[in-house]
Amino acid sequence: MSQSLARICVHLVFSTKQRQPFLTDRQVRMELHAVLGELCNQLSSPVITVGGVEDHVHIACFLGRTRSVSDLIKELKRESTLWIKNRVSSLSMFEWQTGYAAFSISVQHINGLVEYIRHQEQHHRTESFQTELKRVLDKSQMEYDERFLWD
Repeated sequence: MSQSLARICVHLVFSTKQRQPFLTDRQVRMELHAVLGELCNQLSSPVITVGGVEDHVHIACFLGRTRSVSDLIKELKRESTLWIKNRVSSLSMFEWQTGYAAFSISVQHINGLVEYIRHQEQHHRTESFQTELKRVLDKSQMEYDERFLWD
């Protein structure tokens, strides 16, 4: 084949450092989600949707054909941290956690994922981030060491 083609949908999840609720201001949070979406697009990883709550984000996007998940997340975290520190002076101590979770998503499940991400605020009224992440990791049959999930 002389053409390189790829269509890999990923669900990315990462938290603020030590799950600090840095993103309590809903307007700032919505702007941050828009920034993360635009960064995905700029990084050749077309965004599907971005959402989250005070201490973590969920991103659904198509992974760029020449980009690794770790490189995409590294750039998303770096650029969004710079943006938020410049945008909100009271968030000069803002940081993302070191780690992340990334899941492949079948194209047939994108609509369900979009709904899940869009309803994060309602979802987290009844389930903590810790419970959510462990449930998703277990459902994905992903091995993990809980000692390192909550940095």
